[in-house]
Amino acid sequence: MTPDWTLLRSFLTVAEAGSLSAAARVLHLTQPTLGRHIAELEAQLGTQLFTRSPQGLTPTETALALLPPARQMREAAARLSLAAAGRQESLQGTVRLTASRVVSHHILPPMLARLRQQEPGIEIELVPSDTPENLLFREADIALRMFRPTQEDVVTRHLADLPMGLYAAKTYLDRRGRPQSPEDMAAHDLIGMDRSDLVQRMLDFLKIPLKRGDFPVRCDDQLVYLNLMRAGLGIGGALRLIGDADPLLEPIAFLNLPALPVWLTAPEALRQTPRIRRTLDHLAAEFLTLLDPGAPKG
Repeated sequence: MTPDWTLLRSFLTVAEAGSLSAAARVLHLTQPTLGRHIAELEAQLGTQLFTRSPQGLTPTETALALLPPARQMREAAARLSLAAAGRQESLQGTVRLTASRVVSHHILPPMLARLRQQEPGIEIELVPSDTPENLLFREADIALRMFRPTQEDVVTRHLADLPMGLYAAKTYLDRRGRPQSPEDMAAHDLIGMDRSDLVQRMLDFLKIPLKRGDFPVRCDDQLVYLNLMRAGLGIGGALRLIGDADPLLEPIAFLNLPALPVWLTAPEALRQTPRIRRTLDHLAAEFLTLLDPGAPKG
């Protein structure tokens, strides 16, 4: 008897998540439902798949042997779903879009408002996330990313390079003074990132010999990072289109940071789906206007 894919999907998610509660959040199911799925699969296979421990559920040796073929089935199911979605010809329907939290908050809302005005049949699901989503598994139909994607079976398009700059709150600069050169930065509080290496990569690019410990305040959440700057905790980096528009911040003009690239990504199987194609074209045109305000909007 071949196990039902629903049971195998639950098994795979529990094995990867490590607990019923974590898997339930991923699959949007209840813990009792997942527990029944695991029990039913174990009964069909005639073997135990997990052992309980203080850390959660640990896969047995049998379960570990089943993981590779289960992952292959998941990829096959995802490709089947993408192929079916790619054959849809209607402009109406849902487009699931993911972007970083700061882009989702500061940049995308007016762009999406114009798209909805022009195409009311397109429904938008916006997923603000600083974690790259897997387009193959339909976690998103379109992704805006600040790095060139390397995932297979996706199409990518470089949209823009968004200028970055250093900023600090006016209250901070009034209190601590305004740095006039890179050497002056040693006397100032700098806001860095915790686990993300974005700030460190910029410092290495600029050949500034600072490390993680030189930043007394660190935060990976980009929206919180901006609020730390606004509150006067120190000098930090921000997209110029955000920093220049913020009345609480002032630019530190002597140092130019490397620009952040923006890549538009979608699964190859979906690129010609009318609503996906329309959204891709709209976003490409909208990002063009960020650097050239005279260009027509999407």
